[in-house]
Formats: sequence, structure tokens, C-alpha cells
Amino acid sequence: MRTTPMTDALMLFAQVDNEGGSMWYVYALATFMLIVFGIVILIVLLNYGQLWFQAYMSSADVSLWSLVGMSLRQVNSRLIVKAKIMAKQSGLDIDRRSGISTKRLEAHYLAGGNVMHVIHAIIAAQRAGIDLDFDRAAAIDLAGRDVVDAVKTSVLPKVIECPDPRRSGKNTLSAIAKNGVELRVRAKVTVRTSLEQLIGGATEETVIARVGESIISAIGSSEHHTHVLENPDVITRAVLARGLDAHTAYEIVSIDIADIDVGENVGARLQNDQAEADTRVARAKAEQRRAEAIASEQENKAKVAMNRAKLVFAEAEVPKAMAEAFRSGKMHTQAENGQAG
Repeated sequence: MRTTPMTDALMLFAQVDNEGGSMWYVYALATFMLIVFGIVILIVLLNYGQLWFQAYMSSADVSLWSLVGMSLRQVNSRLIVKAKIMAKQSGLDIDRRSGISTKRLEAHYLAGGNVMHVIHAIIAAQRAGIDLDFDRAAAIDLAGRDVVDAVKTSVLPKVIECPDPRRSGKNTLSAIAKNGVELRVRAKVTVRTSLEQLIGGATEETVIARVGESIISAIGSSEHHTHVLENPDVITRAVLARGLDAHTAYEIVSIDIADIDVGENVGARLQNDQAEADTRVARAKAEQRRAEAIASEQENKAKVAMNRAKLVFAEAEVPKAMAEAFRSGKMHTQAENGQAG
């Protein structure tokens, strides 16, 4: 007969009590402990028996006491069992040491991660031949990124509008060639998620900003806008050669010019504005010279009037001088001069 530590303890108590003459007390205590133990086992089986049996039949490697511990740690045991069953049925490694173990799933759940998203992402990556282990998938999920969408985008690239009307409110990029003609461009950027750089890598906004800046720079380097209209691929080649996906969460697959229109002749408008400004400056200078000429004329008139006043003043002094000469005898009349002769 197979014995357990509990039965051994009961037999020991029975021997001691037998020696003391109180066998009935030992039997009562043993019966009570067996009843309590049976009730505990019954409660555990009622609460977790079906879930444990489901995991057992699926070879998910989840023990009954692990389910009890999950409840004590406030972990959703049904979610963990479902994830383990899905991982096992998908052929993933659920080894307790190196695989997707129950403890690792519990840890990710308690850290606030989405366990099912991680499992779905790993399964999708395995089907697509992408190297994605549990640690990396969990880290991506805890970083706030959608790990399932990242795997899907890695398998099936997505297209990003440049510029994005939802973010910038603009439908086209405006760039000016060296001859002054404006070109309005709309591009489509095809990107694939780079799982290696997803954690800490820049997001879509950075990719859109870099592509837009490079398109504007490429058009601005063109001598004539017709060169861009004839060969739009010049822009895409120049943009792709810059390695704009460095340190981002995406890998740029292609850049396609979806639409390109000719805008206004900014150079001609600027020249016209400059000509008008030069005309206004010339008019202002001419008006200044006219005002200076008028001021000079008025100044000369004032000088003439002043000289005339001086002349009149001088003419008024002549009679006074003559009268003074007569009184002093320095000047004689013609008759007096004749008599004297």
C-alpha cells in the first residue's frame, strides 16, 4: 500500500496515542484532517479541474497548482492556458527553461502586456519565416507598439502618403526649381517594419518628414523644372540614395511619385516684385531730388531778397553821407568851386 507523508504522520500519532490510551482522539483528528483535505481538493477540482484537464489534453504543460497560484497572484488563468495551448498547437517551444513557459507568460501579464498579441505575433512570424522570439515580442509589446501590426507590416509592406493630409493638412509638397518655377508633388512611400529597430526606432512621422525634405531638396537642385517633369524617377533615386530609413522602425522599399503639377512661376513673381520695389525706390529718390531742388531755389530767392535789402540799405546811406560832407565843409557845390577858381 502506497503511503503519503500525511498517512505516516497519522500512523505516528496513532502509535503515540495508543501508548497513551487515547486512540479515539487520534481517529477523530485524522478524520477531520482527511475531510478538510478532501474539501480543499474538491474545491480546487471544481474551480480548476476543467481548465487543467483542457491544458493536460493539449499537452500545454500547466499544472493544477500553477492555476491555483495564478488566482492568488490575480492572473487570468484562462488567458494563460489559452496562450499555452495556442503556442503548443502552433509548434512553438513551451519548454519551462528556454521556451514560452507559464511563468514567462504570467510575468508578461503582470507587467501589463498583451499576452495574446505576443503569441499571435510569434505565430505569424514563424509562419512567415521571420526570426522573432518571445523576449523581443514581449519587449515590443511593453514598449507600446502593436507587435501584431509590426509583424504584418514586415510581411506585407504598407504605403504611407507623403505628405499625410491627416497630420499636416496638406495634399502636396511645394518645391521650387532653380529657374523659379514651383512644382507640387505628392508621393507614396512603401515601407516594411524592421523588427530589429522597432524598439527605439523613429516612427512614421520621421519617415514622412525625411522623405518630404529630400524631395524638396532634390527638386531645388534641378536646373529647370522640365527636367523633373520629364524624369520624375530622378527624385526617387536621389531620395533613396540618402538612406532615410536609418535609425527608424521601418525599411523603405520604394518611393513613387504619385502626382506632380506645375505651380506658379515664383522666380518671375519675385523679379516683378523686385522691379516694382526698384521703381518705388527710384521714384522716392527722384522726389527727394525734386524737393532738394525746390529747397535750393527757395534758398537762392531768399539770398536775392537779402542782397536787395542790403542794396537798399546801402543806397539809403548815400544821402546821409553827402549831407554829412556838406556840413563838415568837405564837399562844395559847383558854383562855389567856380568862384574859388
